[in-house]
Amino acid sequence: MNDLLKKKCQPCEGGVIPFDISEVHKYQKKIDGWDITKDKNEIFFLTKKFEFKNFLDSQKFVNLVGKIAEEEGHHPDIAFGWGYSEIKITTHAIKGLSENDFILAAKIDQIINV
Repeated sequence: MNDLLKKKCQPCEGGVIPFDISEVHKYQKKIDGWDITKDKNEIFFLTKKFEFKNFLDSQKFVNLVGKIAEEEGHHPDIAFGWGYSEIKITTHAIKGLSENDFILAAKIDQIINV
């Protein structure tokens, strides 16, 4: 994961091919506990559920994720409530996963691991 933490998300406006499943699995080994899911359109996502003691801790985490997302220019889907937060990441412009998604996942994990 260390190499991902040193990188910055690159702007993506499309025109890049999303990772194939072998590349997805290669990068998945660099992040901890993120699941690979597909939606009804066969688009891959990284997903992870985080658990907290209460609503306020969930909200603090989401605010930190938002700060990282703004710094990286790469924005995940976030759902949260009392004691949990669910993060879902993909590169919408290419309808799939790219290195940016794994960089963001690694940086989100860093919030918990600090």
